[in-house]
Amino acid sequence: MIALLLALGSSLVYGCADFLGGLGARKAHVLRTVMVAAPASLAVELLLWPVLGASFSTGALGWGAASGIASAAAFALLYRTLAIGPMNVLSPVTALVSAALPVGVGLLQGEHLAVTGLVGLPLALVAVVLVSAGHGAGAARPSRSALLLAFGAGAAIALQLVFLHQAPTDSGVAPLIVGRAVSSAVTLTAAGLLHSRLGPERPAHAMSAAAGVLDSVANLLFLLAARNGDLAVVAVITALYPAGTVLLARCVLAERIHRGQLVGLGAAAVAVSLLALT
Repeated sequence: MIALLLALGSSLVYGCADFLGGLGARKAHVLRTVMVAAPASLAVELLLWPVLGASFSTGALGWGAASGIASAAAFALLYRTLAIGPMNVLSPVTALVSAALPVGVGLLQGEHLAVTGLVGLPLALVAVVLVSAGHGAGAARPSRSALLLAFGAGAAIALQLVFLHQAPTDSGVAPLIVGRAVSSAVTLTAAGLLHSRLGPERPAHAMSAAAGVLDSVANLLFLLAARNGDLAVVAVITALYPAGTVLLARCVLAERIHRGQLVGLGAAAVAVSLLALT
């Protein structure tokens, strides 16, 4: 139950972070947004170090660095994806892709599910698909390039989660600190190399920083959830984050929520209840 609640918290915070990051990337080049978001995330994790502790073992360093590279790619691809829009379609596509790989890894590593889990897990995946059902009459249709970016973002997110899960369980927040330091370095290096292409627009500093802070909190909640439960279950629950993004897009941007998406939200609630019984 603790792992489930942590995963739900991670999902909610990820949804808010992605919404703010997507909005920020609409105001300036995506790298300018990530240049603010990534260091803000690192600052949060450094503040957590004295509280939660950190053990910088070889495993923590290696897996943390790998997650950081994946995180840098995820930041850039996801925020660019959401900037292109529509959020209520592309965000769930990334979530479905990001759930599939960790589920496969967890099952290959020998994780076993109870009967309720065997029902709840596929239902949660179906819920993610339904939440993305934004193709009704009047709904905006994403371009092919936007869909490719969404798939790439989902794959990068999946790798980040898998790498974090592989880090030693006694390493504290070390994998997060190392990962965010690496992702910040990669982002700043890329921004320096592409400086002439970033345009004159200034990033929305407060919005971008808030997205980074929330992303850091979501990462921490996921790491704690994965350490207390099965990766297959935790990853799928975390992948329900588009629900938060979709609802915020509806309230702030007036993007439509279609019947299929509402059914998906209901299916997600049922799936979470079933997984809570595993």
